[in-house]
Amino acid sequence: MIIVMGYITLHSSDVPGFIADMQHFAITTRVEDGCIFFSAGPEAGSTGRILVTERWRDQSALTAHLEAPATEAFIKTWASRMKGDILKFDAANERGLME
Repeated sequence: MIIVMGYITLHSSDVPGFIADMQHFAITTRVEDGCIFFSAGPEAGSTGRILVTERWRDQSALTAHLEAPATEAFIKTWASRMKGDILKFDAANERGLME
């Protein structure tokens, strides 16, 4: 499993438009093959700091997502207005929280 987590930072005036676009983008992403979880939302109000959390079955699924037309369109729209600090992690030892 691949876990993607980090922050996107954008100007506070861009937050409402970004959130509206992200809500639509999330709907299409969540039905992609290999998407286990996808969420992005403001960390605190409209400060411009957006927490991104994703889980993907494997690298192939994540790569397909990153190359999908919807992803490319979303990035094209927002790339010049956002800064990303997002990392991916391999999760090889998944278990319950209390185990």
